[in-house]
Amino acid sequence: MPKTPPTYDLVLLLDTAAEEGQRQKIRSEVERILSSNGATVVGTHEWGTRKTAYEIRHKGDAEYHLLQFQGSPEVPGALDRYLRITDGVVRFRVVKLAPGTPAPPDLTEAAVPSEDESAAEPAVAERL
Repeated sequence: MPKTPPTYDLVLLLDTAAEEGQRQKIRSEVERILSSNGATVVGTHEWGTRKTAYEIRHKGDAEYHLLQFQGSPEVPGALDRYLRITDGVVRFRVVKLAPGTPAPPDLTEAAVPSEDESAAEPAVAERL
C-alpha cells in the first residue's frame, strides 16, 4: 500500500502596498512551484487583509493566504528559496501537519473591511 505524502500548511502574508498584479503573480508562482515539484493543493483559504499583531518591516497589516498541499519533503525548500527573495512577501511559514489535524477555521469574516465597506457602515455610536 503506497504511503500518502505528508500534508503541509503554507501561511503567506503579502504586502498590501504592493500592486494587485504583483500579489497575484506571487500566488500563481507558488502554485507553479507546487505543481512542478509534484505537490497537490488540497485547500486554499483567502483570509483577506488583516492587522498584524505587531509591525513587520514597518507594516501594520497584510493580505493573508493559507495553502494546504501534499508533497515530498523537498517542496518546502523550493518554496523557501522563492519566497525569501520575492518583493511583496511580508512573512511566510511552512508547517508539516500531523495526521488527524482538524481543518483550518474560516477567517474571512474576521478580515479588516476595506475603506469602501467601512465608509458605508455607520459606527455603532451613530446607530444608537
